Amino acid sequence: MLGGRLRQILTGHIWSHCLLIWLIGCPLFLGKAFLGKAAMAQPGFVANYDEGRVPEYRLPAILDQETSQADDFPAAWKVRREEIRHAFANQMYGTAPDSPYQLVCERFESGDSCSGKALRQQFRVTLSTEAGRHTIDLLVFTPKRANKPVPGFLGLSFYGNHTVVPDEQVAITQSWCRASADKGVENHRATADGRGTSQSRWPVEMIIETGMGVATAYCGDIDPDYDDDFRNGVHALFPDHRPSAEQPHRWGTIAAWSWGLSRLLDCLQNDVAEFDGDRVVVIGHSRLGKTALWTAANDVRFAGAISNNSGCGGAALSRRAFGETVGRINHSFPHWFSPNFKQYNLNEDQLPIDQHQLVALLAPRPVYVASASDDRWADPRGEFLSAKLGGEIYGRWGFSGLELDQLPDPDRASVGRVSYHLRQGKHDINAWDWQHYLHFAQQLAAP
Repeated sequence: MLGGRLRQILTGHIWSHCLLIWLIGCPLFLGKAFLGKAAMAQPGFVANYDEGRVPEYRLPAILDQETSQADDFPAAWKVRREEIRHAFANQMYGTAPDSPYQLVCERFESGDSCSGKALRQQFRVTLSTEAGRHTIDLLVFTPKRANKPVPGFLGLSFYGNHTVVPDEQVAITQSWCRASADKGVENHRATADGRGTSQSRWPVEMIIETGMGVATAYCGDIDPDYDDDFRNGVHALFPDHRPSAEQPHRWGTIAAWSWGLSRLLDCLQNDVAEFDGDRVVVIGHSRLGKTALWTAANDVRFAGAISNNSGCGGAALSRRAFGETVGRINHSFPHWFSPNFKQYNLNEDQLPIDQHQLVALLAPRPVYVASASDDRWADPRGEFLSAKLGGEIYGRWGFSGLELDQLPDPDRASVGRVSYHLRQGKHDINAWDWQHYLHFAQQLAAP
């Protein structure tokens, strides 16, 4: 009897001691990365900015053996490319609907801008389905001196077309806006106080002076940037395609923005004579940089893509779990991706894809990935690695990949078919970035 009781006490003591050791020592046993991942489960976690705590990882291959050894590589890549794109759609961004819709693009205003250097045009893009109608305002600038359609950029803004330039003729968005006194937003509605407040991110006159055009729309005109259970914006046009527990692979907000950009390209190609719709580079910063990459991956009509400080869910490798992570982004912005993506919270190594493959999906079109030195949240090294590894496939078309062997010093740019730069400074897009983007886009100068 005593022996049994003693064994029970000792056993309990040993198990308690073992539990204590496990709680204290398990992170060390499993590796330094565990600390960063465990912290991600908490909304206020401290992000990992220590390269020594990046977990060991193995990236999924861009090419399988059959594709790599195929006699007709372009044909084989077309099949492999669709496999990868399908995996991104189903497991991460979400699938867009294939239901019919009608699109009407009508110009409602035009005039001189940029001290007479540019033609400004404003279009109302109306999308209609059996479920209703939705409108997006498209703002287009082209050089007045051009005697033929010009190549250019298409991207989304964060607070409305009126914030891009101080031009009083530009319509103020009527859509919901994120709270921002600096952008003139009151009660989630834009006001005239926001005019030109984002012009540092949109150097329209500098773009025009290079002979290129630029077109933009407000992302919230396409789909509002908040968790609305996918009931507003273009999601409302396709109520039968809403994500759900039964259909977790359907589109999130980034996929909706992407789909909207393709509809704006429809307008540029069919209704804007001054813009060469076959030579359009899609560009985006931050969450809209994620959108730019996914847009070009889906729509091969885009001549190239520029991803500025796009981070997790954009250019940065998910498996590095550095800065913002899959778990954190899904906690903070549950509407951006498909519900399927949440199964990879704290579980990045189980992703069937990673972001270097997203870069590869653009091949052989030009692609530019850019980072900022102080933007560790977006993981500049992870963005660089995606450009470097994803760019290796460009050699199969006779193009050079990224001509950098390691993450460069700040304020150095490598511009080519696959481009990358690390700008000195914070999470932003400015004139220094655009100078290099304009250089990059010269690849499209000749028709």
